[in-house]
Amino acid sequence: MNKYLLSFLVILLVGFINTDLSAQKKKKKDNKEEQNSEKFAIDEFGIPALKFRSIGPSFTSGRISDFAVNPEKPYEYYVATSSGGVWKTKNSGTTYKPIFDSQGSYSIGCITMDPSNGNTIWVGTGENNNQRSVAYGDGVYRSDDGGNSWVNKGLKNSEHIAKIIVHPKNSDIVWIAAIGPLWSSGGERGVYKTTDGGENWECVLEIDKYTGVTDLVIDPRNPDVLYAAAFQRARHVFTYLGGGPGSGIYKTVDGGENWVKANKGLPTVDLGRIGIDISPANPEIIYAIVEAAQGKSGFYKSTNRGASWSKQGSHVTSGNYYQEIIADPVDENTIFSMDTWLKVSRDGGKTFKNTGEDTKHVDNHCIWINPDNNNHWLVGCDGGIYETWDAAKTWSFKANLPVTQFYKVAVDNDFPFYNIYGGTQDNFSMGGPSRSLTAHGILNSEWFITHGGDGFESQVDPQNPDIVYAQSQYGVLVRYDRKSGEEVGIQPKERKGENGYRWNWDAPLQVSPHKTGRLYFAANKVFRSDDYGNSWRVISDDLTRQLNRNELEIMDRVWSVDAVAKNRSTSPYGTIVAFSESPLDENLLVVGTDDGLIQLSMDGGNSWQKIDNIPSVPDRTYVNAVFCSKHNENVIYAAFNHHKYGDFKPYIFKSKDKGMSWQKISNNLPERGSVYS
Repeated sequence: MNKYLLSFLVILLVGFINTDLSAQKKKKKDNKEEQNSEKFAIDEFGIPALKFRSIGPSFTSGRISDFAVNPEKPYEYYVATSSGGVWKTKNSGTTYKPIFDSQGSYSIGCITMDPSNGNTIWVGTGENNNQRSVAYGDGVYRSDDGGNSWVNKGLKNSEHIAKIIVHPKNSDIVWIAAIGPLWSSGGERGVYKTTDGGENWECVLEIDKYTGVTDLVIDPRNPDVLYAAAFQRARHVFTYLGGGPGSGIYKTVDGGENWVKANKGLPTVDLGRIGIDISPANPEIIYAIVEAAQGKSGFYKSTNRGASWSKQGSHVTSGNYYQEIIADPVDENTIFSMDTWLKVSRDGGKTFKNTGEDTKHVDNHCIWINPDNNNHWLVGCDGGIYETWDAAKTWSFKANLPVTQFYKVAVDNDFPFYNIYGGTQDNFSMGGPSRSLTAHGILNSEWFITHGGDGFESQVDPQNPDIVYAQSQYGVLVRYDRKSGEEVGIQPKERKGENGYRWNWDAPLQVSPHKTGRLYFAANKVFRSDDYGNSWRVISDDLTRQLNRNELEIMDRVWSVDAVAKNRSTSPYGTIVAFSESPLDENLLVVGTDDGLIQLSMDGGNSWQKIDNIPSVPDRTYVNAVFCSKHNENVIYAAFNHHKYGDFKPYIFKSKDKGMSWQKISNNLPERGSVYS
């Protein structure tokens, strides 16, 4: 495949997350001829003949959300992944099979096996975290044949489901903890209950339009007793707010018909995310990890079924990404905490220490502890699945689960086969061949790491495929030499007297086709280098709206900077997130910002024209991408993404006059599907 065809495919491809395919079937009859002609045009290019094939790498995997292990056959288990669907193994992870690829969501929050029937599996879609890059779901699914087939059982407006509990003696009774939409109010959030196997759902715990339930546990002695952790939170492009008066612990003693708040002994300030668990070894003991305002977070314990809580210590994690706890099945004083490093307490929560992960990836999200051997664990983290049989002294990595999360990919012009480069979520920037001359295909050893951290956009010198540019979060840019292995940091630095630059989590980078060694990079300003990044010149002023994010409303009002988790794990607001240099005119530069501006220069960056009035685009909509045409220097494309304000409509536009006017070109796309281009 040559670079021109690949470029065409990249522009053509628009990702729609969790699109409801049934909506496409409802299109009017008079659109069929247009659709058929478009299909014929696509067929002419031979695109259906291009088949996907896995090329690696297998030295890393990706973020894991949950496990469901068959208690009768512990070598058989299911894996819920954050953006790779559901996988099943029947041989303790020697092989995994994807079993959810044809369903409406690839993002999974939780998975549960019916305790009365190992073939009945429940899946909650939309992962249970609140980070910058998090995918949403389309409700709850049920399989009655071990994952061979699935039925969506509703709650499509929940977007994020945290926990599913099946009644231990009645498979028709199921409770679901729905966190609800992250980027907007309302939706389906709270605790939902079905008494007919998912045919109908009743919201049995509803708190408010911004508060859902992020954890749910059931008393193993009495299935009518449940505890729910309510969580008030919201995220927009400019901020995250991870708490409020809606957060707290609730208890029911009648299967969810009635609930009472069980916060006695917890901090009386606004609470954030709470993780809870009941000790299987002694169900009188309930543990809670509590995020709270004013520095009052900590680890709590109840010995009277939630009637009151006592603080054990100050341990807490980052509620936007972790905060799950799991009690040991054998020892009532042992509790595990999911965190950057897997933590364990062996004194009832008074102290925590690292379990030991010298040979294991960090950022842990779930753990299964074998009830028959509590030294045997399965742990899911950002790097995949790890198994230990000796309580973390040694680890075995499951290298055959291809769910690495690539932010962006690029290709070079190498011969005889081009190489593919990409940046991944918490698994480095890397490169590898598109094909191999060996009879065994592409080997793991043929892949190589170009930079560490969370990897983002990579670019390759078009004249020299050995020169690779790679970056990690917040604009940390390096030049990597494939021959020597040398890595040189080349991120632009502030000049004397200049304010610090605002770098996005994912900063745009472009290698110019017009001059060897010319690069463009952007923070809140645009930078140009003509010597491979050894030196940089600032070619713009601040091209953003320069808004103070702490003066903008979230959850219906302006909150103090001291609010729970305010601005945590959020890029600086007012950054450039899209850039394009015209391949036909080196003086034509276009940028897009996270606060909704397009800026255009026709003189190589000496002056800039602001464009902020494109019809039908909401104010401050994130500019996902801008592209200057390779065929007509007057044509510019722009794609906007407003999903972080709860708006999933596609906003794709074309200008035929260098930005003076714009035409919407997304009219026949599904109404619900975030645009990535």
